[in-house]
Amino acid sequence: MTAAHPGPDPVNAPRVVHLQGLPPADYADLLLRTEGDLSAYLDPVREIIDAVRERGDEALADFARRFDKAPSVTAETLKATPADFEAAFKSVDPEVIESIRFAIDNIRRFHQAQMPEEMWLKEMHPGVFAGDRVRPIPSVACYVPRGKGSFPSVVMMTTVPAVVAGVPRVIVLTPPGPDGKVDAATLVAARLAGVEDVYKCGGAQGVAAVAYGTETVPRCVKVVGPGSPWVLAGKKLLADRIDPGIPAGPSESVILADATADGALAALDLLVEAEHGPDSSAYLVTDSQAVADAAVAALPGYWAQMGAERAGFSQTVLSGPRGGIIVAPDFNAAVAFTNDYAPEHLMIHGREPFAHLGRIENAGEILLGESTPIPLGNFVLGPNAVLPTGRNARTWSALSVFDYLKRTSVGYVTRDGYKALAPHAHRLAVYEGFEAHANAVSPLRDEIMKRGR
Repeated sequence: MTAAHPGPDPVNAPRVVHLQGLPPADYADLLLRTEGDLSAYLDPVREIIDAVRERGDEALADFARRFDKAPSVTAETLKATPADFEAAFKSVDPEVIESIRFAIDNIRRFHQAQMPEEMWLKEMHPGVFAGDRVRPIPSVACYVPRGKGSFPSVVMMTTVPAVVAGVPRVIVLTPPGPDGKVDAATLVAARLAGVEDVYKCGGAQGVAAVAYGTETVPRCVKVVGPGSPWVLAGKKLLADRIDPGIPAGPSESVILADATADGALAALDLLVEAEHGPDSSAYLVTDSQAVADAAVAALPGYWAQMGAERAGFSQTVLSGPRGGIIVAPDFNAAVAFTNDYAPEHLMIHGREPFAHLGRIENAGEILLGESTPIPLGNFVLGPNAVLPTGRNARTWSALSVFDYLKRTSVGYVTRDGYKALAPHAHRLAVYEGFEAHANAVSPLRDEIMKRGR
C-alpha cells in the first residue's frame, strides 16, 4: 500500500509506504539496494581488469582519458607530485584547511583510543599462557571516489586510522578531474593525515592496479573505501588477489523517528544521504502519520534551497524504489524494519533517543538525537564514516584501526603446564584419527624432553 502526498512537482513527490498490510514481497523490495545485483558490471569490469594486468600504466591512463574525461593524463603523470601538493595548499581556502585539520584531530583521537594492546598473555591454567600479538598489515590502498563530488572526508576516514595503526605503506587512489589533476582538498587531507602517495586512478581500474601492481602504482594487500558498483564489482572479482575491505557501496540512511520527533527536522536529515546520487537509498521510518505528513510538507522548501543537481538526486531517491517515507503501525514495527534494513547510517529522532538505542541490532553507525546529525559523523565527530552498506551491517562493522591490524595468537606452556594439557590433547587426537598429533603429545615426547634436560 503506497500513497504519495502531492507536492509542487508530483512526479518527484516523496514516496510514502504504509507497512500495515504490506505484502511480504513488497516488504522485501524495500530492503534492496542498487548494489545488490552487480551482474551487469561483471563482464565489462573483467575487461578492465585484464587491460590493467596486461598493459599497466598505459591502460590506467587510457581509462582516465576515457572514463574520467581527463585528456591530459598520461602514463607518466599518474602520481601526484610534490608540486601538486604545494599548489593544492595554495588553492584551498584556509578556513577549509582549518576544518580539515580539526576533523583529522578528532578522527585521530578516536582511533588512537581504539588501538588495542600490542600484546597480551593470560594464564589460562597453571603454567599455561595464551594471548594475542597485534601488528599492522604491510600496505593498504585507500579508495576515494570523485564522480559526484570531492571527498576529502573519505581521505581522512580511510588514511588516519591506517597511519594510527602503523601501516608502513598507505596510498590513496582517486579519479582525476577533467583537468587531469587530483582534487586539491583531497591532496591537503592526505598530507595532513601523513600520506604522500596519491595516484590518479579510479573505478575498477584502480582496484586492479593495486591488486596486480603497475609500473607506477604499487601492489597492496588491501583496498578500503566506498565506491560505485564498478568499484564493488572490481573488488568482488579481485578478492582472491587483494583483501577488498568492508563492503561500502552507494550511500544509504534510515532516519528513525518516534511520535515525539519533529517531522520537518527529520526531513532535513532525510536529504543528507539522498543527495549523494540517484543510486543512494534513504528512508524516514516512523510510527506517526503526523511526523510523516510534516516531513512531506517540509521537503519542497528544502529542495528549493538546494542546487538543481543535488535536489534532483534526492528527489530521484525519495520518489523511487529505494527511498521515501515508511509509516509503521507501531514503533515496534518501525524498529523491526530498521533492524531488517541494517542501514549504513542510522539517526534516531525523538525526545528520548537513548530509550531506543538498546533495541537497535543492525546499523553501521547510530547517531542519537536532533543535535547529532549525519554530517557531524561524516566529517568531524571522530568515529569512522566508512560504513558497511547493502545490509552488511548485520555482520560487518565500521572501518576502524582493526581493519589495518592483524592478530597473531601466542601461546607458551611450561613443562608443568604441559603435563596437565597433554593427556586431553592426546585423547582428542586419537578420537579424530590423527596419529602424528597423538604421538606429539604422547610418552614419545616425554622421553625426548627428558634427554634434553
